[in-house]
Amino acid sequence: MKLPKFPTTVIGSWPRTNEVKRAMRDKRAGRMNEEEFESIADQAVLQCLKWQEDAGIDIVSDGEQRRDNFISFVADHLNNVRMLTVSELLDYVEDKASFEEILGTLDVPAFSMSNPAATGKISRKKPLTLNDYIFLKKHTDKAVKVALPGPYLLTRSMYVEGLSKDAYPTKEDLAIDIIKVLREEMEDLIAAGVEFVQFDEPVLTELVFTQKNANRTFMCGALTAKADAEEEIAFALDLMNQVTDGMLGKGTRIGVHVCRGNWSTQEEVLLKGPYFPLVPYFSKVNVDQLILEYATPRAGEIDAIRDFGGKEIGFGIVNPRTEAVETVEEIIERVQEVRKYVSDEKIFLNPDCGFGTFAQRPMNSDEIAFEKLKAMSQAAKRLRETILV
Repeated sequence: MKLPKFPTTVIGSWPRTNEVKRAMRDKRAGRMNEEEFESIADQAVLQCLKWQEDAGIDIVSDGEQRRDNFISFVADHLNNVRMLTVSELLDYVEDKASFEEILGTLDVPAFSMSNPAATGKISRKKPLTLNDYIFLKKHTDKAVKVALPGPYLLTRSMYVEGLSKDAYPTKEDLAIDIIKVLREEMEDLIAAGVEFVQFDEPVLTELVFTQKNANRTFMCGALTAKADAEEEIAFALDLMNQVTDGMLGKGTRIGVHVCRGNWSTQEEVLLKGPYFPLVPYFSKVNVDQLILEYATPRAGEIDAIRDFGGKEIGFGIVNPRTEAVETVEEIIERVQEVRKYVSDEKIFLNPDCGFGTFAQRPMNSDEIAFEKLKAMSQAAKRLRETILV
C-alpha cells in the first residue's frame, strides 16, 4: 500500500468503553461466553476505527479493544499460561517489602494490572492477533498496524520461577518457545497481508534507566534479569533477530516500539534518559522501523537517532498522558528537528505510546485522543504541502 510522506499512525491501544471493560470482567468470571464478548468488542473496534479515520490517520489499529492490556491478553491465546494480577505475583517474590515499595513509588495499582505467567510448555492455542487483523481489515481501506508483545518482554514477564521452573529451568529455555510462537504468528500475519507489525519492548529502557532494583519491573514478573544491562540488551537483541529472521522484505513493515512506560499521568514517576545506551540494540536489530518516544523532555536528545543504523523512525510527537493538545505548529517544529538526522521518506508520526495501555487505567479520553491525532494529521498534511518533493 502506497503511503503519503510523513505517514501518521498510532501505537495501538485506545480507551475501552465501560461496556467493554464490564464484558472483560464477565468473560473472565465465566458470566459471558466468547461469542458474546466478541460481539461487544467488535462494536468497540469499529468505533475506535471511526475515531482514527475521522482524525485522518494513515495506518490504523483496532485499539486493542479485546485486550486487558498490551501483554496479558496472550494468556487467552497460549496453552499453559496463567494470568496473574501484580498483587498475585507477590506470592512468588522473595523480597515482598521491596517489591511493594517499587509499586508504590511507581504509582502502580497492584490490584488492577495483570501479567501472563508460563505454568507449563507453551504453544499457540489460537492466533494472538490474526483474527483481530482480519476483522478490522474487512471494515477499512486503510493500512493496518498490529501490535505484539516483543520476545524479550514476553520472556521477562512470563518466566515466574515458582510457576515456570518445572517446564523451563531458565528463562532462556522459555525464550525458545516464545520465539517459535511469535514466528508462527508472523508467518500467518504476513500471509494474510498485514501492512505493519509492531513489537512492543518497553522493558529495554528499564534496563538502562532504572538504578534501584533494576531486575524488577511493575509491568511483569521480571524476576530473572541479570544485573548486567549490556548482557540483557544483547539477549534481547538476539531474541528479536531470531523472530524476524527471514521475515523482512515480504510486504509487511516490521517495527519495534520502545518507550519509558505508560502507566501513569505523573511524568515524574516515569523513566527518563536519552536513547544513547540502547544504540547497540537499535543499530543491530533486524527491523524496518524504530518507534520511539520523543514528545516529552524525558526522551533526551533527538540526535541519538543518527546512530540507529539508518532505519525508519516512528517519531513520538504527541503525549498520550496529557490533556493539553499539541498545536500543529508545535508538531511541525519538532518534525523539523528530526529531519536534520533522518530523511523525509523514513519519518513516520505517532503518539509516544497508546492512549489506553491498561484497560482499567486509560491515559486519556476518546475526545482528547482524537484531537491529538487530528493535530498530528493536520501537521503531516501541512508538511507535505510545504516541503518540496
